[in-house]
Amino acid sequence: MSKSSDKNSQDKPEKKGKATPKRKDAVAKTKVNSITAPVTKADRAKNREALKAGRAEARAAYMRGDQNALPARDRGPVKKFVRDYIDSRRSLGEYFLPLMVIVLILTMVPSVEIRFFAIILMYSAMGYSVIYGFFTGRRIKKLVSEKFPNEPTKGLGMYGWLRSTQMRRLRAPAPQKKLGDSI
Repeated sequence: MSKSSDKNSQDKPEKKGKATPKRKDAVAKTKVNSITAPVTKADRAKNREALKAGRAEARAAYMRGDQNALPARDRGPVKKFVRDYIDSRRSLGEYFLPLMVIVLILTMVPSVEIRFFAIILMYSAMGYSVIYGFFTGRRIKKLVSEKFPNEPTKGLGMYGWLRSTQMRRLRAPAPQKKLGDSI
């Protein structure tokens, strides 16, 4: 019998010597946005203000086009070149959203002719935007392959076309080039 009791004592794990932490304490240790664990209402308010200021500073850096603040899809000299190329030109695509609002208003007019005109306007603007995007994408890929010979051009045409369809004021990161500037 002594052999079996020795065997059972070997199978049992040793105690760790401390209590298991509460779940909220364990999660709080892993939080990324947590500056300090707030204890009082004043600490929570201070923490909230610090996080808010940090987010505002990160957003400002993103809008300025700082490479460290940009997401992976916008980083690098090639993407900056594409953004500058698009931002230095005017296109009908950037007026697409306001044009669609006008089309929406025109489709509510009781006249069949005006509604038909509005639909034709919408489809022609969409068609122009797609054709413009195709040719702009080809032009971007050609320029990138000349200026950055070892860089891949996959996705750059779509990146430039989607940027050209955004209103200039709403583009993020904000345009660094003025209309008509050379790149």
